[in-house]
Amino acid sequence: MKIVVIGGTGLIGSQTVKQLQQSGHEVIAASPNNGVNTLTGEGLKEVLQGANVVIDVSNSPSFDDVPVMNFFKTANENLLPAEKAAGVQHHIALSVVGTQKLQASGYFRAKQVQEDMIKASGIPYTIVHATQFFEFAGGIVGMSMVDGKVIVPAANIQPIASKDVAAFMAKTALEQPANKILEIGGPEKYDMAAWVKQYLQATHKNYEVSSDPQALYSGAPITADTIVPEAAVSLGKTHYAEWIALPENQR
Repeated sequence: MKIVVIGGTGLIGSQTVKQLQQSGHEVIAASPNNGVNTLTGEGLKEVLQGANVVIDVSNSPSFDDVPVMNFFKTANENLLPAEKAAGVQHHIALSVVGTQKLQASGYFRAKQVQEDMIKASGIPYTIVHATQFFEFAGGIVGMSMVDGKVIVPAANIQPIASKDVAAFMAKTALEQPANKILEIGGPEKYDMAAWVKQYLQATHKNYEVSSDPQALYSGAPITADTIVPEAAVSLGKTHYAEWIALPENQR
């Protein structure tokens, strides 16, 4: 089987490619670095020739409202028709748990447009909603910094290791299309402030952390369980405390 991974050189994509190659399939890591650009359409026709499955784990380089909407809209305007013309039988896209509840955020509005385009494409599909990756803890700290303090929403989070996301994406590529959204998350649910404190302690960063029910997440208000799965079909096996204790090159 020929599987094309869009964004195949990134955090999730590179691990997904590696796992699928170990299964003996023909796997191509498609990215602008190797001549495949979904924003311009460059290389799409060639790389999709004979492809059975496409996995899209690409992400926008900018999360600002206009660029991120342009990225997901333009990329899918090019990618989905090219897949249809090539006879691709399964389109798999990585998205985020809670996307439909976070529409006050420009990023999540763009992800919703992507999902809607996939559903309307006529290509059998599976959309995977994952929770935040372990690797994103630092990003949450950065976007929650106010006057030198970290102020996060008073909400829960159920983070997952990127390698567990990649394992699920690889597994999904070898299955029949679900034609719906599948939710996945990590094995443990945390209070967001407690998780962030664990990250800061492990990485020897000394910031005050507090919770605020009014604090926004990626520009959107959230409630206690907005970004945790409602009905996860799979939970990652990797526990955060064990993961964060490892040397960075072993995670």
